[in-house]
Amino acid sequence: MIQRIQSVFLLIVALLSGLVPLWLPLWNTMDNDAFYAHQDVMISIIFYSIAALALISIFLFKNRKNQFVINRLNLILSLFLLGFFVYRSLNLSGEALVSEKGIGMLIPVFSIVFLVLANRAIKKDEDLVKSVDRLR
Repeated sequence: MIQRIQSVFLLIVALLSGLVPLWLPLWNTMDNDAFYAHQDVMISIIFYSIAALALISIFLFKNRKNQFVINRLNLILSLFLLGFFVYRSLNLSGEALVSEKGIGMLIPVFSIVFLVLANRAIKKDEDLVKSVDRLR
């Protein structure tokens, strides 16, 4: 059902990854220019893929196993994006390109937390259904 808690968590992930990168800068350059996700095609594609997978997963509420698998794929994609941000921020020497990290670099961390919470709720629902089927 759509009104379950995992749907709320997945909606939060979709909003975090789909809308928030448009307003929050990922980092500031040496010239004090804010760098947003839409300025790099690869980063924006990954953010929108995470949001799309979360929305797809919301509507797979009847098939909890597929919902769980899609959330796992979404989790891997979020971990990849987080790894890219960590690599990008640590690989640069001194003040070459990145002067200050922005709050937007934490979006994948929040997405990962909500995806794990959604997977935990899906697993709990699946265990509940299996236990009821066992009693019949």
